[in-house]
Amino acid sequence: MTGVLPPLSVYLHFPWCVSKCPYCDFNSHTLRDELPEARYVATLLEDFRRQVPRAAGRTISSVFLGGGTPSLFSPSALGRLLGQIDQLLPLDPDAEITLEANPATVERGRFAEYASAGINRVSLGAQSFDSETLRRLGRIHQPEDVFRAAEELHASGLTNFNLDLMFALPEQSQAGALADLSTALSLHPAHLSHYHLTLEPGTLFAAQPPPLPDDETAWSMQGDCHAVLDAAGYSQYEVSAFARPDRQCRHNLNYWQFGDYLGIGAGAHGKLTHLATQVERQAGCGLLVVDRSTHLREPRRYFAAAAAGPEWRRVKAEDLPFEFAMNQLRLNAGFAEHEFSSRTGLPASTIAPQLQRLSTQGLMERRATDVGALWQATERGRQLLNEVVQRFLPESISEGAARS
Repeated sequence: MTGVLPPLSVYLHFPWCVSKCPYCDFNSHTLRDELPEARYVATLLEDFRRQVPRAAGRTISSVFLGGGTPSLFSPSALGRLLGQIDQLLPLDPDAEITLEANPATVERGRFAEYASAGINRVSLGAQSFDSETLRRLGRIHQPEDVFRAAEELHASGLTNFNLDLMFALPEQSQAGALADLSTALSLHPAHLSHYHLTLEPGTLFAAQPPPLPDDETAWSMQGDCHAVLDAAGYSQYEVSAFARPDRQCRHNLNYWQFGDYLGIGAGAHGKLTHLATQVERQAGCGLLVVDRSTHLREPRRYFAAAAAGPEWRRVKAEDLPFEFAMNQLRLNAGFAEHEFSSRTGLPASTIAPQLQRLSTQGLMERRATDVGALWQATERGRQLLNEVVQRFLPESISEGAARS
């Protein structure tokens, strides 16, 4: 059974931050009282136990501790959590285990302790190296906090670390964006996430927009920064992700390749695939069935409802092409036709009309490989990626089938 299912990851969400950044639309909550470390870890484990039967017999290939600010939690607490997860559902011996960390919340010497607890990859939220820009972004750290954290990561053997860096920031110039990138590269990260600041609905920045660079300037910043990353040996493998050879984030790759993951914690989402039963096939499912899970976002409500576990819903077969494309087309490498079938349980012919039409319009291209046809967005297609992905919505699939 597991041989035909995608890899399985685990995402653990830690919802508290010291303060809420004005651009952040993640499920994060300002910590106003003492951190409920022991209670939350116990609740995460109970949440995990309740989901284990759905993934019985499978092995965990990666774990991601995200937030919020997971680095508010002690190495000993996270070590206990990872150890008990491994007892309930085995971790692959070389599983990638990532901790998101705010440079201002990690005490000196703690990275070595996190490594001893089982963490083997860290994602450090730098965002910028300009003090005034950090203030505008509501960040609680200073550039020197990032320098110190990077030094400690190298010293502790956690050389496989990512730096989060944003561009097109309030009042940022092109020179400022390039200076930030140059400083980031001087710290020798294995991976760099390079994000365009966007004003997300529901955030303070959306309600009170700061002065941002215009679209033309932002586009120029992105192009120049990408050229610098390429020259420095960081290959772009996803819309915002750059890595040294063999240092791509395996956990995020599993998301983008439409893999499976258990979502544990307040506001966490999950996805699980299983072989369709005969009854499910007769009801209109393909060879595989995909279910998604959601948790309550507010920590107090999550605590109260944890005993019931997450809410699960079945993804309709007609929605699978869009969900697959929304993830896979973020990758520069695209996808092979057989991967569409192996991850959705649907025949490749389901999306053949869309692929052909996008190819004719110069938005996607087909390459022959040893493993069959490979489809990927062209450079123009990557610039219009939202439009490309929308072609895989159910109504577009239906129109394509009617024409073929």
